[in-house]
Amino acid sequence: MANLTIGIGDFKICKKPDVLVTYALGSCIGICVLDDQTGIGGLSHIMLPDSTLAVNGASTPMRFADTALPMMIKQMEGMGASRMRMRAKIAGGATMFSISNDKFNIGERNIAAVKKALMSLRIPIIAEDTGSNYGRTVFFYPETGTMEVRSTTKGNTSF
Repeated sequence: MANLTIGIGDFKICKKPDVLVTYALGSCIGICVLDDQTGIGGLSHIMLPDSTLAVNGASTPMRFADTALPMMIKQMEGMGASRMRMRAKIAGGATMFSISNDKFNIGERNIAAVKKALMSLRIPIIAEDTGSNYGRTVFFYPETGTMEVRSTTKGNTSF
């Protein structure tokens, strides 16, 4: 069993018994997707809601909810996963700074964009730990389907 670390604006796919982990989710969101029949799981760490925010097209598509999630799902299907069996769990989307303008509340915009992207892919969200004002680290165990959310201020929870 290996821990596979996902950086900001990246995703990884594995088959049980590996563990996927991403650190320091503030306004970013970690999206765990699993086909529990095959044990194929993916974890994406998106940082922005949609690719229209890319400056001059110079961007990594894995940074955005609208482009990263379809890419990850396609790769999972290429490994033998079925979209019909996929389920998602999400965490992050915090408001890390006090702001008075909703336009700049990236956490809330990320949550909405991830939900929209998963809905368009017809992948239901079965658990979430989103919003509020604290950072999170996510460990995803495709072998059991468990998403463990760790926070220095709120403790650990598993879904």
